[in-house]
Formats: sequence, C-alpha cells, structure tokens
Amino acid sequence: MNVQPTHSASATRVTTGLQRSGAVCSAEMYGHRDYLVRFARRKLHDPMLAEDVVHDVFEAVLSGRAVFEGRSALRSWLVAVLKHKLVDLIRERSRYAELDDGSDENDTADTACEAARPDELAEQRERLAQVLARLDQLPQGLRDVMHWRVLRDESTEAVCKRLAISPEAMFVRLHRARHQLLC
Repeated sequence: MNVQPTHSASATRVTTGLQRSGAVCSAEMYGHRDYLVRFARRKLHDPMLAEDVVHDVFEAVLSGRAVFEGRSALRSWLVAVLKHKLVDLIRERSRYAELDDGSDENDTADTACEAARPDELAEQRERLAQVLARLDQLPQGLRDVMHWRVLRDESTEAVCKRLAISPEAMFVRLHRARHQLLC
C-alpha cells in the first residue's frame, strides 16, 4: 500500500517561508552586509558604531525578532530594519545625553563668553566699512535694490512698488549686485 503525503497550499507556503527565513536568507542577507554598513556609516559617521548596528540587524533577523515575509526585496527590508535600529540607537543616545548634561556641581569648566573679542569686533567693523564702500560704488539701480531689500530688510513687494519694478527684475538686480560685490 502506497501512501502519498498530501500537501496543502498553506503547508507549501509555510515551508517556503521557512526556507526564505532559514539558511537561504542568511546567505543572501550576508551578501548585503557591505551595503548596510556603508548606509549606517553615512548616517552615524562612526565606522565602529555602524558595524555594531548592522550586527544588531543580523542578530534580530537570525533570532526571529524580525521576520522577512517576502513582500519586498530583501535589501529593502534589511535597510528598513537598519533604519529602525538607527532610530533606536539615536533615541538611546539622546536619553543618555540628557542625563549627562555637564551640570555636575564639582565641575568647574570654563565658560566662554558669547560676545566677540575686541579684535574680532574691529575686524568686523573694518569688513563692514569695506562692503558699504563697495556698495556705494554700485550703479544706482543695483545700489537701490541692495539698500532697500538687504540693508533695510523691506519686503519684496514694498521694494518693487518703491522702485516700480517687477519681482523678477528685483531678483536679477540683487543677483548682479551680489556678484559685483564679490568680484
């Protein structure tokens, strides 16, 4: 008596799913490792941390915490898992950064003054005088646009109405004036 095993459609899907998440998937998954590490490096700017996050992705996949269902390309899915790991890492790091805000009572760190030093102020004033002198040398139309739009910070509409020009003409004049100031 020959007994043939019966396979239902759901049993075939389960078997296929197990094959995808098993050894075949791990071999395919490791083929995307370099891409994932490069992606993580671009986001984190730290090669060692990028390696750790990619390792966490592989660990999550192999332990079954993340399951590939085949609804997208494997690389796309791995990148999505990696993005979630990156977000988790950033959240975790920000939590520790809040705890370590440098407000230790015994900490006697020097605080730098926010204001510019006298030599920096003198240098800024000298540069400003040079720019204003060059501004006065511009042709009348360019000088007026720079004066009203940039120095006086008036709206585009007000400057256009004052000088009786279109917004496009104003932007062209601003571009030309900036170009002449930089040359």
